[in-house]
Amino acid sequence: MTSLLKTTSSLLDTGAHSHVPVAAVDRNGFDESIHYGTVVVFVADSSTVLAGHGDSVIYPRSSLKPLQAQAMIECGLSLTTQQLAVGCASHDGSAEHLDVVRSILTSVGLEVDDLRTTPDLPFDREQAERILAGGGERNPLQMNCSGKHAAMLATCQKMGWATDSYLDLEHPLQQAIISTLERLSGQPITHIGVDGCGAPTHALPMSALARAIAQVADERGAVWNAMTSHPVLVGGPSRPVTRLMQAVPGLLAKDGAEGVMVAALPGGPSIVVKVSDGASRAAALVAASALRLCGVDVPSEIDRDLAPPALGGGEPVGRVRSLL
Repeated sequence: MTSLLKTTSSLLDTGAHSHVPVAAVDRNGFDESIHYGTVVVFVADSSTVLAGHGDSVIYPRSSLKPLQAQAMIECGLSLTTQQLAVGCASHDGSAEHLDVVRSILTSVGLEVDDLRTTPDLPFDREQAERILAGGGERNPLQMNCSGKHAAMLATCQKMGWATDSYLDLEHPLQQAIISTLERLSGQPITHIGVDGCGAPTHALPMSALARAIAQVADERGAVWNAMTSHPVLVGGPSRPVTRLMQAVPGLLAKDGAEGVMVAALPGGPSIVVKVSDGASRAAALVAASALRLCGVDVPSEIDRDLAPPALGGGEPVGRVRSLL
């Protein structure tokens, strides 16, 4: 697939130098780290930049999953709400998650061996340690993107497309995803890379990504319904993305690798956060702060669940805080 990748100039030329401080980390009352980033809000067909540069081009990474799922639905994919939620997930790898992934494959006559996800341990550390203690090892099912891949395979089966090449850029599924991304974002896809799971990942300006996520929320369609109905399946019981959705009824939210977070309510606002150094610990907290600035009621008591504390001797001695 590498030979098929579209290329552009370095993403450093598209606004990445315009990131500003968005979060700080203190230890015993002394700030020891600052995270830079960009925060974009989309409401009523226009975008506002809360921090940084809205034209910054980023890989949304797994925060693209709701948009990829929307493309699959438009191709004719039909799943239960639980299955579709896992299809949009970067899941913990719990037994519940993996059972739903298996059910997607079984529903279309496929098996775990058909997955082309990168073999991995469960995302959740306790789950991973349990697997290793039991003599288990990395496999494609446990990889946190296996739900997306299962949904891709189910779409191919529904459409009569080849399943062994579903990750190739010229495959009809991937072409359909590109078309949907361009329509929802209002921007041509000019750069495509390879995500950690092996699937294509598409670079987009942050303002265009915010527009696209807003449309999925505004439609209140299958993707929005699945994710908001089953937030634990989208991440896991202690994951920041899950806790944020549980705290704000109707909020669609999705985390992505390298410090990306998207969140959207029907009718607005839609938020996109990118932490420039790729640190995931700040993204959800900054997203919550951005939502509050837009008038959304995000309970302050969930902030402790959105970012890990700074530890000293195994005990909390500091915290991550938003600078918005």
